[in-house]
Amino acid sequence: MVAMIFRQLFDVESSTYTYLIADPVSREAVIIDPVFEKHDRDRALLRELGLTLTHTLDTHLHADHVTGAWLMKRALGSKIVLSGRYGAEEVDVPVDHGDTIRVGHFALEVRATPGHTAGCVSYVFADRVFTGDALLIRGAGRTDFQQGDARQLYHSIREQIFSLPGDTLVFPAHDYAGRTVSSVAEERAHNPRVGGQANEEDFAGFMENLGLPHPKKIDAALPANARCGKPEGGAPPAKPAWGPVVMTYAGIPEIDPAWVAEHRRELTLLDVRTDEELRGDLGRLEDAVHIPLDLLRDRLDALPRDKPVVSVCRSGRRSAMATTILRREGFDAANVAGGMLRWRDLGLPSG
Repeated sequence: MVAMIFRQLFDVESSTYTYLIADPVSREAVIIDPVFEKHDRDRALLRELGLTLTHTLDTHLHADHVTGAWLMKRALGSKIVLSGRYGAEEVDVPVDHGDTIRVGHFALEVRATPGHTAGCVSYVFADRVFTGDALLIRGAGRTDFQQGDARQLYHSIREQIFSLPGDTLVFPAHDYAGRTVSSVAEERAHNPRVGGQANEEDFAGFMENLGLPHPKKIDAALPANARCGKPEGGAPPAKPAWGPVVMTYAGIPEIDPAWVAEHRRELTLLDVRTDEELRGDLGRLEDAVHIPLDLLRDRLDALPRDKPVVSVCRSGRRSAMATTILRREGFDAANVAGGMLRWRDLGLPSG
């Protein structure tokens, strides 16, 4: 069996795990539990790995963050997968227990695991299960809103998750203590809410006395997620208007050198190479401001703020750091992808 491509991603603000699964042969991919604010990060990863996103899968209607499913659908044409029990808008593939989602040569099995909410599902894939908020690492999802039911959740976990082989890896939608993965055997033995000798009464008594405050974003998240993350009115999020900036998975905004060459009069070009490099075979850009990277923080006042600043160096590595420095200081900035090496290879003019 061909090994899959797998990535576990994390959103610090909501402590949400997002998962990418892809077939290395077909290059088809799915994303589980995408986060609205992490859209650029996730798209960058797909682009850099050369993957085609076919589906986004949400394990449930989240209350603590807004899903990025609609953004992906709008940008990449991927289909939105969610439990049909919610009746949510924008869903392309409403699923329920026993359904499957194909990923190239692979398939994910849908298991209904209600209890945290009425429509929670878990996705079983090869040697792992993505449990959403039904089963957490050494915990379980709260059951005090969204038609939650502690007794129902107990049976969902015991019958649909704990029935899997013990070495099945457990990947939850959240963790608040830095834990990344568990296993069915571990949770059967050590989960303090539902593992060991706990019975339905034990679990219900525990869950019904948690006394937790409601999630901070619940009032905004629930109606937004009932539209699969589509902004109210359908307005797309704001994007930089000055050029085709692309965010890399490393978090660096990059821009194509050919576009920069064509629009250079509308920009401030910043060359962060050393004096010696400017005399080398790559030459220099005649209208660029020259500030070596190690002097940049002390000479920011030399850069105008009325135009976007695009940074360039030999290969694009040091200028990526320059772009990060500039953005931290409030500049509208991007990195010239590939630097002067790419500039030369494209035959772009220096003057």
